[in-house]
Amino acid sequence: MNTPKRYTVTAALPYTNGPIHIGHLAGVYVPADIYARYLRLTGKDVAYICGSDEHGVAIPMRAKKEGVSPQDIIDKYHGIIKQSFADFGISFDNYSRTSSKIHHETASEFFTKMYNDGGFIEEVSAQLYDAEANQFLADRFVVGTCPKCNFEESYGDQCENCGTSHNATDLINPKSAITGNIPTVKETKHWFLPLDKHEAFLREWVLEGHKKDWKPNVYGQVKSWVEDGLRPRAVTRDLDWGIPVPVEGAEGKVLYVWFDAPIGYISSTKEWAEREGKNWEDYWKKDDTKLVHFIGKDNIVFHCIIFPSMLKAHGDYILPENVPANEFLNLEGNKLSTSKNWAVWLHEYLEEFPNQQDVLRYTLTANAPETKDNDFTWKDFQTKNNSELVAIFGNFINRVVVLTNKYYTGIIPTPNNFTEVDEDVLAAVKEFPNIIAKSIERYRFREASQELMNLARLGNKYLADEEPWKVIKVDEERVKTIMFVALQISSALAILSEPFLPFTSKKLKGILNIDKNLSWEAISEKDVLVSEKHQINKAELLFSKIEDKTIEAQIAKLEATKIANEQENKVVEPQKDTIDFEDFTKLDIRIGTILEAEKVAKTKKLLKLKVDVGIDVRTIVSGIAESFSPEDIIGQQVSVLVNLAPRKIRGVESQGMILMTDTPDGKLAFVEPEKKVKNGQEVS
Repeated sequence: MNTPKRYTVTAALPYTNGPIHIGHLAGVYVPADIYARYLRLTGKDVAYICGSDEHGVAIPMRAKKEGVSPQDIIDKYHGIIKQSFADFGISFDNYSRTSSKIHHETASEFFTKMYNDGGFIEEVSAQLYDAEANQFLADRFVVGTCPKCNFEESYGDQCENCGTSHNATDLINPKSAITGNIPTVKETKHWFLPLDKHEAFLREWVLEGHKKDWKPNVYGQVKSWVEDGLRPRAVTRDLDWGIPVPVEGAEGKVLYVWFDAPIGYISSTKEWAEREGKNWEDYWKKDDTKLVHFIGKDNIVFHCIIFPSMLKAHGDYILPENVPANEFLNLEGNKLSTSKNWAVWLHEYLEEFPNQQDVLRYTLTANAPETKDNDFTWKDFQTKNNSELVAIFGNFINRVVVLTNKYYTGIIPTPNNFTEVDEDVLAAVKEFPNIIAKSIERYRFREASQELMNLARLGNKYLADEEPWKVIKVDEERVKTIMFVALQISSALAILSEPFLPFTSKKLKGILNIDKNLSWEAISEKDVLVSEKHQINKAELLFSKIEDKTIEAQIAKLEATKIANEQENKVVEPQKDTIDFEDFTKLDIRIGTILEAEKVAKTKKLLKLKVDVGIDVRTIVSGIAESFSPEDIIGQQVSVLVNLAPRKIRGVESQGMILMTDTPDGKLAFVEPEKKVKNGQEVS
């Protein structure tokens, strides 16, 4: 398309069944925010749109789990999510919610228009049904084996393992997520979007029209879906939570969440336009508007096949120019999981790392899963902060501001003749807006963030090479030029960092006391960004070093989560064979004291113990070396099964068994008396 007059930028609507975590941020919201901020800085007319997705099966399921109403759930998490985004600096022009009146009206009108135009087919079909719950099993109310990748915990509408979208009846060995029962099949009437009728359009629009400009992961998934053959997709559900289907004979049915949710972009735009005195249709119906959807890879099918088919069938709307979906972000080597609490939650991060939003934004951007799944680790987070933000960006700015205040009381000096080095550096600075812009416009945000850091590296190298702190002793006039050039680099950083590091940019503009409205193009077009005799302010640290103990606390927090999950998922062993009371009375358990302890050679788990059990002192081999050090258990009183038949373990004859128990954190603990007793006392 020609140069757009306006941009509609959407970010996937988050489900209000839980808070936002770093996977959501890396996959969708940080790249979308960088893009929207960049567009605004370059003077573009932008509507950056999002909102809470408050329908679908996940909401009532969470409500049942917490023993509250679905409305309680959406109100709780909508508030948490919206505030977290605001505190993190995600600069939505409008953040709405799909429970709003304007959304219900918009989605209903959209469906009705398509219905009246013959855009759906009506079918009575067999659906999975839980007789005990008296409910049809749509989407997440049913789990089973994915027909594509054989993942055994796939949902009824989508497999979270391979990302495939399917119908609940496609699952192998399905079971109800409500009762655990094997479902029956029962007939019900639904309205279907005939995707097969839109195949020719999709082939022309995506497979031919966007082969070169869409990301390979997006294009490849769409191509695979289309070439596998498209089938009608139900757009209604038998549920009591959602937007009622607005036609006769549809009592007890609601719109499928993936029909109503993307329409939420439109209703949110309407809400914004009404507030701002704009015409919402300009942003959805004008051909000179560029529509871009930012999503995660699990939403590709919905945004590149289903929603475009809906827009095309409706007839009044533009189609997305690009859908730059990212891959998944893992956490410390494991897949992020809301249900297992294996996540770094945004609202918790903001509490535990106050005023450090940009550190997380930078880390997630520098390690963005743009072409493949990537891993977030706390050690890398620390390194990105300490070795890049602090040591490169922050160090350069601090030296420039400190020296300017020291030499010239904060007043930018008048430069003298520029050397070839000075001119080369100033020329290089002018190139950075274009370099970074090219990366952003190709949705290569990781690459763009590193180009920003290269500008800071250029500044550091310039100072290190020119050494104004040495030159000041012999040539004060030369230092004026050096500092003038360094301050131009600093000002360029203040402007260009805004999409990536908005809090840092604002702080740096305050330190430099520069025009907060300086545009992106000003760096290339203006000879100087800050003029001589301009007063700057005192130095403030842009970034602070993150200490090891802070990172260790986060790693320990995750380790506790892992242990809790292991305990939660630990299989309770079935009861062993029944024994007679007489068998139980044969057990002779005595209190003993450990006299000696040493590791058994070439083993990890075994300790060789000498234990005084009152009747004698005996050797016992026990598998406790991973929980206890030999020197720490000398004198420990323990419970010993003394009449167990001796047996050789790693060449050592063991003459009994130490009784142990598991602690909640997964470690071993001795079964010991509450207070010290005489060795040999029987345990009954």
